[in-house]
Amino acid sequence: MNAYAQAQSAYAPAAPTRTARSAEYEVIARISHRLKLAIKDDDFPALAEALYENNKLWIALAVDVVDDNNLLPDELRARIIYLSEFTRLHTQKVLRRKESAIPLLEINAAILRGLKQEGSSK
Repeated sequence: MNAYAQAQSAYAPAAPTRTARSAEYEVIARISHRLKLAIKDDDFPALAEALYENNKLWIALAVDVVDDNNLLPDELRARIIYLSEFTRLHTQKVLRRKESAIPLLEINAAILRGLKQEGSSK
C-alpha cells in the first residue's frame, strides 16, 4: 500500500457505529412501517407478510430475554415475554380477520419510544 492509500484509509470518515439498541430500533421501525402501510392500504397479503415479520421479531426478543446472560431487569424481561405472547395470540386473531392489527402497531410504537428515550438519555 502506498503512502497516499495509507493516508486515505487513515483519514477517511469512519463508518458510523451501530449499537444493538439502534439496530433494534431500526428493525422495529421498519416492520412497523410495513404494518402501517398494509393497514392503510387495506392490503391483506402485505399485512400477513408484515405480521409474520413482526411475529418473528417478538419471538427473537423473547428468546433473547430468557437467556441467562441477558442483563435486563427481571421485570422488564417478564414484560417482553408477555408482549411476545400477546403479539403471537393477537396476530392469529388478525389473520383470522377477527381483530385489528392496530394494537400490534401501538405496542411497537411504545417500544420505539422507549428505545429512543433510553438512547437519548445517555
